[in-house]
Amino acid sequence: MQTLHISITTLGFLIALALLFGFMNGFNDAANAIATVVSTGVLKPQQAVVMAAIFNFIAILVFQLQVADTVGKGTIDASVVDHYVVFGALAGAIAWSFITWYHGIPSSSSHALIGGLIGAAVAKAGTGALIESGLVKTIAFVVLSPLLGFVLGSFMLLLVSWVFVRSTPRKADKWFRRLQLCSAAMYSLGHGGNDAQKAIGIIWMLLIASGYSASTDTLPWWVVVSCYCAISFGTLFGGWRIVKTMGQRITKLKPVGGFCAESGGALMLFVATAMGIPISTTHTITGAIVGVGSAQKMSAVRWGVAGNIVWAWIFTIPACAFMAAVAWWIGTLIL
Repeated sequence: MQTLHISITTLGFLIALALLFGFMNGFNDAANAIATVVSTGVLKPQQAVVMAAIFNFIAILVFQLQVADTVGKGTIDASVVDHYVVFGALAGAIAWSFITWYHGIPSSSSHALIGGLIGAAVAKAGTGALIESGLVKTIAFVVLSPLLGFVLGSFMLLLVSWVFVRSTPRKADKWFRRLQLCSAAMYSLGHGGNDAQKAIGIIWMLLIASGYSASTDTLPWWVVVSCYCAISFGTLFGGWRIVKTMGQRITKLKPVGGFCAESGGALMLFVATAMGIPISTTHTITGAIVGVGSAQKMSAVRWGVAGNIVWAWIFTIPACAFMAAVAWWIGTLIL
């Protein structure tokens, strides 16, 4: 791979932009981790975001860097990566995160980044710059993550209903108010473990391309720590516009439903992170919430709201690819 010659100032700017993406990832996805536990009244919003931020960071001790490896080395050809491509990818992903946050739409920061990488790489070198195996695995989970979240969420509710069939609603509610603290913590752990690694992968890609690191080197510790800090702080200042959509507008949740949705979502995140798949936490938890609602009765789900969210998912990758291509062109003029 050709080594780039970029200034320390430009490198620092792009690393800061990657950390901003990580912050926006946490900011935009904070609602995914806390919506259920806030909407069921188990925790106050301030308590929930602090807990979620803490577990986002603790994930640094739990997960390996397989997802960062997929993003950094398995999405686009390393030979086309330069500071213009990285700038375009990040600018497109961040712009989409702002747009969807402003309109209160739960979107995927993960797929925004993948779309950004695709758009910037294709703008520079055409479709030959894409690594098919990595992209197929990632894009397949655009569909699979909400479906598996749906299945796991509904399965968890059916299992819990069978186990607690003889319990009174009041007693079950008391138990699940406690258990939901555990499920929300595990979901936040999975969220941090999967999503922080996306920014790590981008910075890793940039360091290798600029010659400050080799592909065989150990990833610098400061990259890992700073990216986990970025997503944790983003969660701490989280996206309140999306909490209402996730926690109440799709379906009304009680503590038992919140526990089942979070548990199903957390299980999905743990498996995907172990497999090195940059999965969408938004898709996963939304699918799990819909699964919980539909397991109660189909009319419990507001399908119009869910449909609007699905349209946002469909448009994420192509919209981010287009914005990233434009940003790549702008970057070639100003960087």
